[in-house]
Amino acid sequence: MRFVVRRLSMFLFTLWAAMTLNFFIPRFMPGNPLQALEARTRAKLSPAALESILSSFGYKPNAGLVPQYFTYLKDMLTGQWGQSIGLSLGEPVRDIIFQALPWTLGLIGLTTVIAFVLGNVAGIVAGWRRGGTLDSWLPSTLVVTANLPYYWIGMLLILLFATTLNWLPADFNYDPSILPGLSPGYIGSVAQHAVLPAFTLLITSIGGWILTMRNNMITTVAEDYVRMARAKGLSDRKIMFNYAARNAMLPNISGFAMSLGFVLSGSVLVEYVFNYPGLGYQLLNAVDNNDYPLMQVLFMLYTIAVLVSLLVADFFMVWLDPRAREKG
Repeated sequence: MRFVVRRLSMFLFTLWAAMTLNFFIPRFMPGNPLQALEARTRAKLSPAALESILSSFGYKPNAGLVPQYFTYLKDMLTGQWGQSIGLSLGEPVRDIIFQALPWTLGLIGLTTVIAFVLGNVAGIVAGWRRGGTLDSWLPSTLVVTANLPYYWIGMLLILLFATTLNWLPADFNYDPSILPGLSPGYIGSVAQHAVLPAFTLLITSIGGWILTMRNNMITTVAEDYVRMARAKGLSDRKIMFNYAARNAMLPNISGFAMSLGFVLSGSVLVEYVFNYPGLGYQLLNAVDNNDYPLMQVLFMLYTIAVLVSLLVADFFMVWLDPRAREKG
């Protein structure tokens, strides 16, 4: 019980600190929404008229930081997220997020899970059969691919499969000429548009999981309980998965939880390169246009997603390994 209370207390404190930073950091950035709106609209309006427009969207610079801060906390907790003052001028922030959220969850979330599963399985086999064919070439190759920039891989895939071979579309999330729905044509278009960004993320992320799991397996295989299992005459398959892999995977759980938490933020560069309308792409637009309401909500969602993922990982670690409770 003390472990649960301690973890929940830390969760709430960290959430409050992150939301406080989320409020102040955008306001200390260069520029302000008034200048951004004036430059974007090129309107011949007085500063007072522009401030009146911004006030109708929830931005009230003359209210003072302290009143704005408490209004911000109340609005974030009650879901009163206001309206965009960026490119989607006047559109409710809630609508922007709900439109972009499924695309990020479908692309980044699914790719993250696939990379984790495939990476851990390959790492288990490579670590178990240390010095074998797979282990001899896999680490050296993945050291390179794991450090390649997302945007470079994305542009390379676009050049090869979209521009040169013309096999796959290069941008957006589906063909605009197809009416959205559950039709085979629409589903096929969505899948085609997701192939290149998904492979970009897979190529650059799977290497880290494989290398980490391989190293964990090499360390775990040398433990006494693995030797004891071999002495009992258990099959290699059972020892590899039930004894070695189960314990070697424990350090990867926290990393996987953080990866799931960062799914909401998407991969900003990947979504930007492929013009994919996910949350990462919306974040870039919000920063470029000083869209405070959208920025604040996106950062809040990213923070909550990461903190909740880590909290669940802590409880899961205790369930798998009770020794973690004593360390916590």
